[in-house]
Amino acid sequence: MTDKPMLILIAGPYRSGTQGDPQAMAAHLARLEAAAWPVFAAGHLPVIGEWIALPVLRSAGAGPTDPLADQVLYPAAERLLAHCDAVLRLPGDSTGADQDVATARRRGLPVYHDAAEIPRRTPRESA
Repeated sequence: MTDKPMLILIAGPYRSGTQGDPQAMAAHLARLEAAAWPVFAAGHLPVIGEWIALPVLRSAGAGPTDPLADQVLYPAAERLLAHCDAVLRLPGDSTGADQDVATARRRGLPVYHDAAEIPRRTPRESA
C-alpha cells in the first residue's frame, strides 16, 4: 500500500495486428482505456501514450498510419515514461508496449501485468 498516487502508463497493442484498419485500432484503444478504471479505482492516475501522441499527430496533419507516426508514438511514450511511476502491460503483441516495459525496467519502475497487482492507495486523512 502507498499513500502517494502513482502515474501508471497503460501499455498494450494499438496499431499491432491491425494492418492500419481504423476500426481495429479504435478497438485496441478502447481495450487500453477499459484498463483505466481499475487503475483509477486503486487510487492512482492512469495514462495512455496514445492520449498524448494522437493529438500531436493530428496537429501535424497526420494520423496513426502516416509515416510520421513512428516519430511521434514511440517518442511520446518514452517522454511520458519519464514522468510515470509504473507500467501496466496488457496482453498482446506490441513492439511499442515492449519498449515501454524495457524502458520502465531500465528506470527501476514496477511493471504490472494485471490491475489486481497494483498496490491500492491508502489516502492520508486530512486534518
